[in-house]
Amino acid sequence: MKALVLAGGKGTRLRPLTHTSAKQLVPVANKPVLYYGLEAIRNAGITRVGVIIGDTGHEVRDAVGDGSMFGLDVTYIPQEAPLGLAHCVLIARDFLEDDPFVMYLGDNFLIDGITDLVDAFDAADHDAQILLTKVAEPQFYGVAELGPDGQIVRLEEKPEHPRSDLAIVGVYTFSPAIHEAVQAIKPSARGELEITDAIKWLIDTGHRVHSHFVNGYWRDTGRLQDLLECNRIVLERIEPGVMGTVDRLSQTTGRVVIEQGAVVENSIVHGPVVIGPDTKIISSYVGPFTSIGPNCMLQDSEIENSIILDGSSIHGVSRIARSLIGRNVEVNRTSRLPNTHQLMVGDHSKIQVSS
Repeated sequence: MKALVLAGGKGTRLRPLTHTSAKQLVPVANKPVLYYGLEAIRNAGITRVGVIIGDTGHEVRDAVGDGSMFGLDVTYIPQEAPLGLAHCVLIARDFLEDDPFVMYLGDNFLIDGITDLVDAFDAADHDAQILLTKVAEPQFYGVAELGPDGQIVRLEEKPEHPRSDLAIVGVYTFSPAIHEAVQAIKPSARGELEITDAIKWLIDTGHRVHSHFVNGYWRDTGRLQDLLECNRIVLERIEPGVMGTVDRLSQTTGRVVIEQGAVVENSIVHGPVVIGPDTKIISSYVGPFTSIGPNCMLQDSEIENSIILDGSSIHGVSRIARSLIGRNVEVNRTSRLPNTHQLMVGDHSKIQVSS
């Protein structure tokens, strides 16, 4: 079995961060979301992986390399424009050949991996197997309706009146029959080849399309609140360890990881927290569910339930919570009068300030 990982797309819900960075490389607990997916594929016994890349392909290539760091053999497949998930299967035909494969959307987060999904597909005789989970608001997802034996009888994309609460998760397993399906369908109203239309074609032509339910925790990390929730889940499982330096005036409690070269001075760190290498925490408070990347500076500030990316600095700011701060960002307090907020903010940003 092979794997096809989708690492293109625009990441519009995480702008402005994704104007300059691949959405699949936004970190959870200081590790890119894409890495969790590649590790899950490896742990399922798959080693040959095709990665679909788009405008941010150079960044994905730099982060993943040839795949050897994960024990994988990675082949990159450029997609000139985001023309749909089924289009990804179409352009990956030479790589996939006639082998069964897993298709994994690179911004999905499955904390317990996909081994059970792959094992179930290997043991069965299905042409497609779709991963599902129950959700509270199915109208915002692709929705599946099941028959009595777990076979999928109907799919709807973001229906106004959902017929079930079973959302389609961004991980699928396919037999070579999917290649005929993606060639048979036409672009949707939004100009894309939809994988749901290809799966509907399989159902309508009598192919075996079955369901499989998520084992454990799943999130699509396309929104800030979902990233923060994934960060919380992972941090709750980390093994604490201090490889950096913590002075006598500082206190650390709970699950705290302080990477090599990091320095904590006169500060309180209340876990679960990860502090990246060569980061400095000075006279500050770092509260639960916070990940701070490498080469950052936090001084005379307070932060919790947030993600800070590489090279950013925060000085004299109290209090930051439920936030995502990008790379090489500077957040400072000014004591000059008048007491005003001075902002330089990119497109599609969201800022909340206390009055």
